Amino acid sequence: MKRPHPGSWVRDARRRLARMPSLRMSRVPDAPAQPVRDPWPGDPGRGANLLRGELELMGSTLALKPESADGAGFARLNGSAMLAAAAHGFTWLRDLRALGTDAARMRARALVAEWIARGADDRLAERPDVAGARIAAWLGHYDFFAASADDGFRQRLMARLVADARGLAAALPTEELDARALVAIKGLIAASVALPDHPMFLTRALRVLPQEIGRQVLGDGMHCERSPAQLLAVLQDLTEIRALIQACQTQPPPALAAAIERMAPALRLLRHGDGGLALFNGTREDTAALVDLVLSQAGRAGRAPPALAEGGFHRLQAARTVLIMDCGPPPPAKLDRFSHAGTLSFELSVGRDRMIVNCGAAPAAGPQWRDACRATAAHSTLVIADTNSAELKPDSLGRRPEHVEVSRQESQGAYWLDASHDGWRRPFGAIHRRRLYMAASGEDIRGEDAIEAASPQPYVLRFHLHPSVDASLQQDGEGVLLRLPGGSGWRLRADGARIALEESIYLGGAEPRRAEQVVLTGYQDGPQQVKWAITRLG
Repeated sequence: MKRPHPGSWVRDARRRLARMPSLRMSRVPDAPAQPVRDPWPGDPGRGANLLRGELELMGSTLALKPESADGAGFARLNGSAMLAAAAHGFTWLRDLRALGTDAARMRARALVAEWIARGADDRLAERPDVAGARIAAWLGHYDFFAASADDGFRQRLMARLVADARGLAAALPTEELDARALVAIKGLIAASVALPDHPMFLTRALRVLPQEIGRQVLGDGMHCERSPAQLLAVLQDLTEIRALIQACQTQPPPALAAAIERMAPALRLLRHGDGGLALFNGTREDTAALVDLVLSQAGRAGRAPPALAEGGFHRLQAARTVLIMDCGPPPPAKLDRFSHAGTLSFELSVGRDRMIVNCGAAPAAGPQWRDACRATAAHSTLVIADTNSAELKPDSLGRRPEHVEVSRQESQGAYWLDASHDGWRRPFGAIHRRRLYMAASGEDIRGEDAIEAASPQPYVLRFHLHPSVDASLQQDGEGVLLRLPGGSGWRLRADGARIALEESIYLGGAEPRRAEQVVLTGYQDGPQQVKWAITRLG
């Protein structure tokens, strides 16, 4: 059972006191003093699903209908904690807005009314990041679902907004040390725009914002959770926070602009040629259009850097070929909720075609699927004795690589990368070392994976293929032929291991897809190393 934080009861008491009515807040405004705009696009397909009573998040679904429509309302949510938090956070209002029909507007209004009547009693709904997301979403879509509603609905909505904002101000700084803290701050700043009669909202938010930015955004621009998805989400939040502060006619703190300036190039490093994100640590592809929009809002042009020294990711790019590799240790405790056991895994793309991938993520699914995606075997790297390189816990890691070393060299457009990690030191006394080479043409990638241990270890090396790749085993069994959607042909061959083509699954896109993987099995009594190459044909 999770032990409460020593100061949590104090925060709870402050929050509940803040929600109590007082003479100073006896008058609730009729409407927001000035509009708050949600700048991000919704998905009309997900909006249509909401009309059918299904909330979709990262491939997982939750039944969500007003109880008045014979549905499972907020009082009977049945799904993972992440799905429930998303339901209470209301960011899905942008999907109904994207659908844009009267039915979508009425469903949004009905679900907000349902939440005010029944959902507000759920403790999860009071969590600062959930409350912050809800405040920003309600205000950002007020014109869509509330402006034309009756006076009673709008009065209940505004009263709840004031109460939630007061409770949120009392809860800062949050117990959560990860990206959720910034969502909470964003919600309070949104409230300060719409409710200028409460100047303490902005004062409180600006007091904690610089310290959160300093703690969460690394010097190279990577987010402290080491997840491309979280980097994107935090950059979204920070650009939104900047616009909200400016709407308050207040100067943003210098740390905010500096963080945005660092993060935009870091995000570019983690993009493939199709514009989507590399699949590390709880990340799915995300649409290239959203990444483009976030970078546009950030206002930072320029090329991707070759590496993130603190974030631990390296990018090798030659001609149309891009290789992105995880060369860093997992983040520390309380920042590892999305961490996978994928140290030294890499992804490879050619132009807009992804070739070698990790399997993706299902962070909103049940424990079985979530952990299957987090396992080392779901990544394009080496696995010793079917044991993960980091111990998977429900929302964190236990044993993990403590020392990850990497060196990089470049010469006349060619790259050499040498990295190692000690994730298997405790169970097997073993070190995994991976060496990579990419030619200046981008058409010749070579690697060597080795185990340094006192005694031989059973191991396999996996290369997960994107579902769009057509793979076939050569007749002599010494290689695999790969055909990409763009028409180019490649061959993966190996020395020092048996090569096979096996089934895999891909959860990097909108829905699960069948895929294949190339599996290299080391010889138990042979050398503890495998040499392999991926070369273009013709």
